[in-house]
This record gives sequence, C-alpha cells and structure tokens, in this order.
Amino acid sequence: MNIIIAGIHTGIGKTICSAMICQKLGFDYWKPVQAGDLENSDSIFIKKNVSNPLCTIHKERYKLLTPASPHYAASLENLHIQRKDFKLPSTENNLLVETAGGLMSPLAENFLIIDLVEELNLPVVVVSNNYLGSINHTLLSVAALKQRNANILGIVFSGDEFPSSEAYILNHTKLPLLFYIPTIPEMSKEAFAKLAEEITINL
Repeated sequence: MNIIIAGIHTGIGKTICSAMICQKLGFDYWKPVQAGDLENSDSIFIKKNVSNPLCTIHKERYKLLTPASPHYAASLENLHIQRKDFKLPSTENNLLVETAGGLMSPLAENFLIIDLVEELNLPVVVVSNNYLGSINHTLLSVAALKQRNANILGIVFSGDEFPSSEAYILNHTKLPLLFYIPTIPEMSKEAFAKLAEEITINL
C-alpha cells in the first residue's frame, strides 16, 4: 500500500510520523519537494533516524534552496513546478510520500499541495498536533480532503497529548486514530527503534 502523509500546518510532525511508519512497517520514503535546509533535509532526517533495512529513500523531485513556500522558493531559482513533474518512484515496496507544509501551501500558481494529493490519488494520513487553533486547522484540512473525495485513512496526533481536543476532532471527523507520536527528547535511530516497538500503527 502506498500512502501520503499530509499535515494541518507546517512543523507539526509529518517527518516524525513518516519516520515512525518507515521504521515500524518498512515503507520506502519520498519527499517530492524540499524547500530549504538541504543539508538537514527531511530525507536526511529519515536516513539518520530509520534503521529498518527495508526503507529506501528516494530522491526529491525538487530541492529548493530557500526555506519558504515552495512556489516562492522555486521562483527565486527561475523554476516552475507543474503537475506533470510528479511521478511516483519505481519500487516494489510500499511507498510513503511526505508532503510539504499544509494542504493549502502553494507549489505554483493554481497548484496547491492538496492538488498534488489529488493528482497522486493515494490514501491519506492526516497529521495533527495540539496547539491553540489546531482543532480549526484539523477540521478544515479534513473538510478540504473530503471535498476532493480523498481516501483518508485516519489521524495521527503528534506531540503532547490533549485528550479533550483529540476527542473533539475524532468525534467530529468520524476518522480513526491511527497512532500517537509522543514528544521524543532526543532523536536517534535507537530512540525511533525503541518507540516503534512500543506503538501500534493501525494502517
């Protein structure tokens, strides 16, 4: 099974969620667009922290220099990101695709992350995090995906637990909880391997 990891916002735990799935289930990993911090990219994070030998990391389609919205970062390099640019890497393994930013982050004029999700047409894992406004962001993200008839597998909560918000989100969206990702004090292959042994991923 191939899946897409989509987030309600930027910096909410998509890459850690991806690492957990790759470590626990041995999925391949692909980040189509990386904007900025190329020496510490999400692909490099997966390489540093996932020890499952089944996980192959596939090369990004775009590696942009500026840590900004992909459409702006691409414009600074005179690049134009287009729908036709994205084809899934060839693999016989299950593939995990991690998106950039939130669902409404722009890749180009009239081309949003949610358009890429629709184009790739894979089941979606929604990653949420508990902060002021996260209920609103999560419900809006799920509503946008449902409007596109996306197959939403469920929700992953990342970071410190907040049962009241989580219960509201799950009840309102009628989506299953796939798993929790607790705050990880120190990132390492050993930490991810230990946590992967302890959690159950309901995919």
